Amino acid sequence: MPGPTLQTDALVLLKQPPADAFQTFTVFSAEHGGLLVLQRLPKKTAPASVALDLFDDVALLLESSTQGRTWFVRESRLLTRHGDIGRRYESLQFASTLATLVARNAVPDESRAPVAALLRTAFTAFAESARPDLVYFKSLYRLARDEGYPVKQEWLAGLPATQRAEAERLLVTPLATLTENSPVITNPPSALLLRRLEDYLRTHTEILLE
Repeated sequence: MPGPTLQTDALVLLKQPPADAFQTFTVFSAEHGGLLVLQRLPKKTAPASVALDLFDDVALLLESSTQGRTWFVRESRLLTRHGDIGRRYESLQFASTLATLVARNAVPDESRAPVAALLRTAFTAFAESARPDLVYFKSLYRLARDEGYPVKQEWLAGLPATQRAEAERLLVTPLATLTENSPVITNPPSALLLRRLEDYLRTHTEILLE
């Protein structure tokens, strides 16, 4: 007897090594949150289906035989593939860190749509920007803020004046403006700010960073 089905758009966050005839993924849907998805490894990909990859934005038709604990891909259609993320190690590293963070943390129902929107924006930026550290820093701050944590009132306000001014500049300035004609430098000021933000989130929030 066929199990329940689910049709949704989702972003691929994690990809496990293949086992037997299946590849296992963690995906994130604006409607349903995190889902554990298994896709059969065909000898030849069917024309109506696409093999999933990290950071893909895909339309899925899923079926479950375990009451929704795991889902099997019946159909998959690619919406956006951010293949350029994998061309630079730093971009891959920061994108994977953000994806793993979202996969590790339970996202409340009311936050799922904003988190999905944040991921789409971030993955596009990771694929295009030469400063993935800034993409991650801005994304992490936005994620914590949108979850209701007082990062502006506590973390930002508690920084020394010079660091606070730099953090405010990075957070309010569009990424394209920050990176335009900007040379890549070793140990930029954003690295210190990112470490301080991560330390704050570890000690003052329930967000699991690792």
